[in-house]
Amino acid sequence: MPAQPHQETVKPDWVDYNGHMNVAYYVLAFDHATDTFLDSVGMDAAWRERTGNSVFVVEAHVTYDREVHEGDPLTVHSRPLEVGTKTLRLFHRMEHGTEGFLAATNEVMILHVDMATRRTAPWPDDVRSALESAVAAFDAPWPEQAGRAIGKR
Repeated sequence: MPAQPHQETVKPDWVDYNGHMNVAYYVLAFDHATDTFLDSVGMDAAWRERTGNSVFVVEAHVTYDREVHEGDPLTVHSRPLEVGTKTLRLFHRMEHGTEGFLAATNEVMILHVDMATRRTAPWPDDVRSALESAVAAFDAPWPEQAGRAIGKR
């Protein structure tokens, strides 16, 4: 079963001189959604404390599809795309919370890290199993925005 979506509201200090949410705060909201997803598969603060492990985002891509403004509710749906020995590829879709339109997407590459060495390490078996189950819960094709790169035409 997919994780519950992350919900957030556009705060006044997130709005820039153009009158819409600034690019930096899309990334912040997506980061909060990443934490919500990780919590849903058991990689919460207690897990980090107990295991001495954590995750680092090493690459990210954002698309900005439609403006959102101060006070707008946001709903972020998270979808794990694939799990590697030490990696997780996670995709987020941000929608306007009441109107339902696509506001932005975010794809991140996450590494599992042993905090004692600050080096990548294989996922523990229970975590890898939970992540693989989360990937398997989606029966739809990958989102069209996944795997994009900025390139010259």
